[in-house]
Amino acid sequence: MKAVVMAGGEGTRLRPMTSSMPKPLLPVANRPIMEHVLRLLKRHGLTETVVTVQFLASLVRNYFGDGEELGMELTYALEEKPLGTAGSVKNAEEALKDEAFLVISGDALTDFDLTDLINFHKEKGALVTVCLTRVPNPLEFGITIVDEEGKVERFLEKPTWGQVFSDTVNTGIYVMEPEVFNYVDPDVPVDWSGDVFPQLMKEGKPIYGYVAEGYWEDVGTHESYVKAQADVLEGKVQVEMDGFEISPGVWVAEGAEVHPDAVLRGPLYIGDYAKVEAGAEIREHTVVGSNVVVKTGAFLHKAVVHDNVYIGPHSNLRGCVIGKNTDIMRAARIEDGAVIGDECLVGEESIVQGNVRVYPFKTIEAGAFVNTSVIWESRGQAHLFGARGVSGILNVEITPELAVRLAGAYATTLKKGSTVTTARDHSRGARALKRAVISALQASAIDVRDLENVPLPVARQQTARGSAGGIMIRTSPGVPDSVDIMFLDERGADLSQAQQRKLDRVYARQEYRRAFPGEIGDLQFPSSVFDSYTGSLLRRVDTTGIADAGLKVVVDASNGSAGLVLPSLLGRLGVDALTINPGLDETRPTETAESRRSGLVRLGEIVASARAAFGVRFDPVGERISLVDERGRIIEDDRALLVLLDLVAAEKRSGRVALPVTTTRIAEQVAAYHGTQVEWTTTSPDDLTRVGRAEGTIFGGDGRGGFIVPEFSSVFDGSAAFVQLIGLVARTQLTLSQIDARIPRAHVLKRDVPTPWAVKGLVMRRVVEAAGQRHVDTTDGVRVVEADGRWALVLPDPAEAVTHLWAEGPDDASAQALLDEWAAVVDGAGR
Repeated sequence: MKAVVMAGGEGTRLRPMTSSMPKPLLPVANRPIMEHVLRLLKRHGLTETVVTVQFLASLVRNYFGDGEELGMELTYALEEKPLGTAGSVKNAEEALKDEAFLVISGDALTDFDLTDLINFHKEKGALVTVCLTRVPNPLEFGITIVDEEGKVERFLEKPTWGQVFSDTVNTGIYVMEPEVFNYVDPDVPVDWSGDVFPQLMKEGKPIYGYVAEGYWEDVGTHESYVKAQADVLEGKVQVEMDGFEISPGVWVAEGAEVHPDAVLRGPLYIGDYAKVEAGAEIREHTVVGSNVVVKTGAFLHKAVVHDNVYIGPHSNLRGCVIGKNTDIMRAARIEDGAVIGDECLVGEESIVQGNVRVYPFKTIEAGAFVNTSVIWESRGQAHLFGARGVSGILNVEITPELAVRLAGAYATTLKKGSTVTTARDHSRGARALKRAVISALQASAIDVRDLENVPLPVARQQTARGSAGGIMIRTSPGVPDSVDIMFLDERGADLSQAQQRKLDRVYARQEYRRAFPGEIGDLQFPSSVFDSYTGSLLRRVDTTGIADAGLKVVVDASNGSAGLVLPSLLGRLGVDALTINPGLDETRPTETAESRRSGLVRLGEIVASARAAFGVRFDPVGERISLVDERGRIIEDDRALLVLLDLVAAEKRSGRVALPVTTTRIAEQVAAYHGTQVEWTTTSPDDLTRVGRAEGTIFGGDGRGGFIVPEFSSVFDGSAAFVQLIGLVARTQLTLSQIDARIPRAHVLKRDVPTPWAVKGLVMRRVVEAAGQRHVDTTDGVRVVEADGRWALVLPDPAEAVTHLWAEGPDDASAQALLDEWAAVVDGAGR
C-alpha cells in the first residue's frame, strides 16, 4: 500500500517559527516532524510515499530528496494553489489510482499502529476509514460519532463548546479506496470532512471510524509544539532518537561536547556537535539543536533551541523557542512562551517577556526590555472574543495599548477608505479607550463617524447606515471594573463566529496595515442622531391605537444612556410617561444584580401608586428591558419573554419566532396557539440575530430582557421592544397581569457544574452515551428529551471551566430530579 503525506500547510498559527520554514520541517527532538512521520510509515511497511507540497515546497523537497536516506521511495505532488485536504490528494491521483492508500499529515506527531488501522479498513470493506482519537479539548478538531460497528454517523468540523457532543476527533489519518477520487473535483479547493465525507454519507457509502490507541498531537500551536518536545523526552510517544542516553533521560547526540562541570537534569536532548561549557545548567524538557553553543553560566529550562544558535554566558532561557542561526548575547533573559525567529540578535542584558514574538532577522538592542512583539503588533492571545466581545479589567487586561492594537487589527480586515462608526457608554474608562480606538482606525486609513455617548441600539442602527462596521465600548454588565470592546458588522450586529476568527487571526499574526500620510482617515461627529433613530423607529413599528388608549407608563432610565433617547421618543409617541433616573451618572456605568432588583422594586411601587399601565426599566446602555405590571409586581425576564411572545403572536397570527434552546417549551405552546412556530437557536446572540434577519421572523428574545423587533432591527433593542409593547397593550386593551395569568407556568431549573477544561469533551461524550435511545438535539450543547416531554440541556461554557445545565418538567420536583440526574452524569465524567 502507498501512503500520502500532506506537507503543504503554511502553519500560520506557529509564526514566526514558520515565517521562513514550512511547518513539516519544524524540529521535534532535533528531527523534523515529517521525518518522524516518514519513519512511522516505514516501520509499518509503507515505503512508497507521495508527499503533497505547496508552501515553501522546495525546502521540503531539498531536505528529504527521493527518500533514499530513509530507505523509502518519495515522490512529490506540487499544488500551484491551496487545494484543501482532499484537493491536494486528488492532485496526486495518478500515483494512487491503482490500490487503497493511506493519508497522513506531515505535521502531526503520532505513534499509532497503522498496520492495525489498515487491517480494520480491509475487514470492514470500507470505502474510507477515518482514524480517530480521544482528546480533552476537541474545539480545534473535527468531532466524529461512530456506531457500535464502527460506522461513522456524524461529522462536525471545529465546533464551538455549545456544539461539542463527543471527545472523539478526526486525526486527519485515513485509509481510502481509489474510488473516492470520483467525489473530488480536480484543481479546486475541496476538503475531506467538509465536502467529500458528507456526500459519501448522504449516499450511504461505507465510512468507518477506527479509534486508535497511542499518542497523537496536532502540532498546530506554540503550546502544542513545546508539549510535543516534552512528550518525546518523557517517552510518551515512540519515536527514534539519535544519540546516546548517557544517564536516565539525558540524550546526547554524536559529536556533542558536554563539559563535566555542566549541570544536566533530564529528560533533555543535546544535538550533534553542540557544545555545552562548564557551569552551564540545562534542565528538564530542554532540546538543544545541532551546532549550538551554550556558554558558561547559561541556564535553560523547558527551552527548545533550533540549530546553530549561540547562547551567551549567564543568559537565562525558560519555556521559550529559539529559531536557527540566532545569537543570544550575555545575560539576556527570555521568558516563558516567548518565540524568537530565525537569524535574530538578542543583545546583552536585554529582557524578552513571556508570549512575545520576535520575527526573523530582527535585532533586540542591548539592555532593551521587550514586552510587545517586534515589528508586527503585540503578544498573541488564545481567544480574543468572549460572550460580550473582547472583555477584561480596565487598565489591567484592557489597556489603551491593547485597544489600539485591536482597532488596528479590525481596520486591517476592512478596505482602506471604509467608514467605521464608534460609540461608548457614559463611563470615563470607555471614553478614554474610544479615543485610542479612533486614533488607530484613522492611522489605518479608516474614516470614523463618532457618535460619542449613545445607547447600544442607536450605535447599531447608525452603524448599519453605510458603515463597514462599528466599535462600541461599554462597561461590562454587572462588573464595574471591566469593559467590553464590542465589534459590529456592517448591519450593526455582533461579528459572526467566522468574522471573529478572521480578526483573531490578524491580531495573532501581528500584521497591521498602516496608512500612508495622505491616507489618514477622517473624523466626523454626525448630528441629530437621536431624532434620526426615533423617527426611523416610529415609522417602522406599529403605534396605532396608542394616542387613543390614554396609557400611562413609568420609565426608569437607570441613569444610563437610554435616558438620552427617551425625551425624543416619548414626546413623539404621545403617551403619558413618568421618567425616573433620567440623568447620566458616570460613577455608576453599570448595575449589579442587587441594584437592578432594588430598582425594579422601587419602580413597582411608583407604578402601583401612579395607577400606570405598566413600568419598564432599561439597562444602562438601552439594550435590554425589564417589566413591572400594573399592580407593581415584577415580571421576571423569562415570563416577560412569554408575555411579549403571546402579544406579538396573537396579533401577527403567522410567522416564526426565534428563541434560544434554553427557553421553556411552553413558548412552543403559546406560539402554536396563535398559529406561529418557534425556530430554536443557539444561545449565541449572533445566531438569534441571524434568524431575526430572516424573512418571516416576527419576534425574538433571549429570556434575559433582550428582545428583537424584526420590522425595525434584527438585534436586541430596548427602545424598540418598549414601543412595540405600548402599541400591543393599547390595541389589545389587556393588562400585563391578565396576559401573564393566561400563560401556563414554566418549571425550568438551572445549575452550573464546575468542569475542568481537560475533560469537557469527555463530559459531552458521556452525556451522549448516557442519553441512550432518547431523542438528542445538538442545536447548542446536548439536549436530551424524555418520552414524556421532559428535557435536560447540557452546555459547556465557552469561556469558563463550567458546564451549564437546564431541566424542564411539569413541576419543580420533576425538573429537579432530571437536573440531579444529569448533574451526576456531568460531575461523574468530570472527576
